[in-house]
Amino acid sequence: MPEAEPIESVEVVDDTKSARKSFWGHLEDLRTALIRCAMVVGVALIVCLLFVNKIMWVLEYPLRHIQLFAHPKPTVTLQIGGGKLGPYVVSPDQFEGLPPGAAPQVVFQVGTAKVGQEQVVTLKLLPEVKGEEPTLVRLRNFGPAEAFFVAFKVALYASLVVAAPFWLYFMGQFILPALNVREKRFLRVWLGWGVVLFVAGVLATYFGLLPVALRASMEYSDLLGFQSDEWRAEEYVSFCTNFMLGMGFGFQFPLVLLTLVKAGIINHRHLAKYRRHAIVASLFLGAILTTPEVITQISMAVPMYLLYEICIWIAWYWDWKKRKAAAAATA
Repeated sequence: MPEAEPIESVEVVDDTKSARKSFWGHLEDLRTALIRCAMVVGVALIVCLLFVNKIMWVLEYPLRHIQLFAHPKPTVTLQIGGGKLGPYVVSPDQFEGLPPGAAPQVVFQVGTAKVGQEQVVTLKLLPEVKGEEPTLVRLRNFGPAEAFFVAFKVALYASLVVAAPFWLYFMGQFILPALNVREKRFLRVWLGWGVVLFVAGVLATYFGLLPVALRASMEYSDLLGFQSDEWRAEEYVSFCTNFMLGMGFGFQFPLVLLTLVKAGIINHRHLAKYRRHAIVASLFLGAILTTPEVITQISMAVPMYLLYEICIWIAWYWDWKKRKAAAAATA
């Protein structure tokens, strides 16, 4: 009987190891993703600079609506040529030219007339312009280069928002290949809810909290005896953007808590036990994520704590579903 020929050993090549990139390969991919992100943000920045006046008009919305939270007072605005002075808060005994009404908002055209040999100043009452949005505060630039800095800062913030879908996509191309299917699913859910909460925080600040905080600042200035009818434009932009971004990032707090609940590190009992600590944490986050002013910090701390309470109920519901499923499996 012939001897069987020995089977030659076949070397098995691990394609996964050969397909793995080196550290420098991953670094090159990261560099490519960052360059693409910078390019789309740069293009968006140029576009936003062309429409910076429209974006600034959007940022001034809370400033135009702070009178919704104010007690109506008679105001007088003086129009000289193409410019305006005011509005100035007056009383009927100080300005006899006020028309009848509880709190008229009037505009006078300043002109001159010749009486004999002298020129006298005249005030002509202008008709009320329907649809015009009065403002109690006017923004000013107090330096030759300040307008350029304000325009660039506003356009930069707007470009990051406009280009967000693109730079998130490029960064996702770099991160997602390193994750498995379960991790990708978790990241998509986490990112989706993160965007929703971020937008909710920004909109709540823009339409609700900012007008209240700005009005409180005006009232506090009046209490101290300071004039608050003119603000620095750069400081106003920084105040509004920091407040809105702080609220947007602060609204990510529930995602952190619920991720810990899903991981089994904490449960609804732990969250309920540390309610007092949550109040302190909300105030702390309000202090570091918003402007250094008490009204805005409290305005952020209150919704943060309400979100904490919602997390307790969500964690309780998850635990109840788990116990119900376990009971059904053993039945």
